[in-house]
Amino acid sequence: MGTIQGTSSDFWPRQRMTERPNIGEKALKTLIVAATLLLPPAVAEAQSPQLENICQVVAKNFLLTDHLNVGIIQSFPELKPPGARLTYSTRPGTSKSDMIDSFECEFDKSDPPYHLTRFCVSQVCYSASDADADRKRRFDEMRILLDRTNK
Repeated sequence: MGTIQGTSSDFWPRQRMTERPNIGEKALKTLIVAATLLLPPAVAEAQSPQLENICQVVAKNFLLTDHLNVGIIQSFPELKPPGARLTYSTRPGTSKSDMIDSFECEFDKSDPPYHLTRFCVSQVCYSASDADADRKRRFDEMRILLDRTNK
């Protein structure tokens, strides 16, 4: 039998690892600029300052306080139902990392006027269809106060 001359590297050409791929410089710059322009608005649109503010109003009304220290706040206008959630403390000077109490709000739609459909304080939730009479009453109180704010 004969021997095969050469190696596989002779047959298959290799691109040197230090060589740049054959992408046009202009195309690459255009891609980077397009990604930079498209991504920030998508992130910014995901949050809804209006839903966040309304949820803070509901939290202040429920907790019977004029001042609420808010830690992290997130809103989800694209969900059905839209809503917001936040961490909070009623004690002045509390650092955000020490705020472990949470408050969540759900609304019928993400555009004003906002109508509260449900809210939760830590693990306890309140809604119009709640079987517990006290929780249903607290929900009705918050809904009425929010309706007064919307007027």
